Amino acid sequence: MTTTLSQVYSENLIHLHHIIPLDFDSVRTVPDSHVWPKSDEFSSDHQLTIPIIDLKDPNAVKLAGQACETWGAFQVINHGIPLNLLEEVESETRRLFSLPAETKMKALREPAGAAGYGLPLISKFFPKYMWHEGFTIMGSPADHARMLWPNDNARFCDVMDRYQKKMEVVAEKLTNLILGSLEITGEDLNRDAGSPFGAALQLNSYPPCPNPNRAMGLAPHTDTSLVTIVQQTAASGLQIFKQGAGWVSVLPIAGALVVNVGDLLHILSNARFPSALHRAVLDRDGCHRYSMAYFYGLPSDCRVSPSLKLLSSGENPRYRSVTVKEYVRIKSKNFEEALSLIRI
Repeated sequence: MTTTLSQVYSENLIHLHHIIPLDFDSVRTVPDSHVWPKSDEFSSDHQLTIPIIDLKDPNAVKLAGQACETWGAFQVINHGIPLNLLEEVESETRRLFSLPAETKMKALREPAGAAGYGLPLISKFFPKYMWHEGFTIMGSPADHARMLWPNDNARFCDVMDRYQKKMEVVAEKLTNLILGSLEITGEDLNRDAGSPFGAALQLNSYPPCPNPNRAMGLAPHTDTSLVTIVQQTAASGLQIFKQGAGWVSVLPIAGALVVNVGDLLHILSNARFPSALHRAVLDRDGCHRYSMAYFYGLPSDCRVSPSLKLLSSGENPRYRSVTVKEYVRIKSKNFEEALSLIRI
């Protein structure tokens, strides 16, 4: 029996049931629990920008490989998701997070669950809390949506279901594109035929902050996924760390999606593609910022290791073989050291 992604996270849960988001509408100053040390690291080099790739470009495979190797990220246009669906998802995300705090609490993530409303799962690993609230969907959003809108959840569920189906198609296309740059095919992955890919949709809210220079939207981290696809709203906040340059802002482009390399792709590429270290800072103009992140991985029982096709060219493997659920367990306990703990 195949273990689902939700079950994997439940088995390795980072217990946060006692840590709930602030009622951001009621605070007038940043509480000490959310004050991060003021640092120049909050600044960003605005002269640099991650690559933009047109999926209709005949050189898209080569360009994607170059972007993954040099940045671990890129923005993609002509990806095939209709603009009206992107707008609907943003509208429903805004509707969810505009609900009163007591209503959102009805969908609070359970101690033995990974879906629902709450703080980022990475909160455990930082001494301060983030200026953030999230809503995680794994599969159908219906159960938690009914808690928020007992009589008016059909629109939300319909939009999120359609969005996830479209995102899965785009994620598969992008994964094949990136693997193609390594001369690997999807068939080279150690995946049983018919096993579902692990996926999750994370809706993010970054409310206006009284002092955005002292708070953090989302702390620096890498994703466990193969790739993460992010839809940004108009306000800027996402930043990618580039060696030698520091933090670089990923400025929103209408209709574009941001693609980040995750840990699983980093392992598969034998570290050729860096897992993108990224964070979210708060909007300095007081805008309420939102983003929607689709995490696309591999079946939880799938074994991941550096591609044999890469190793056949004489490269030495940098990581040992590991199943997805084993890696999730390692990262749920060690976080920043997870990759180093499977290094050969």
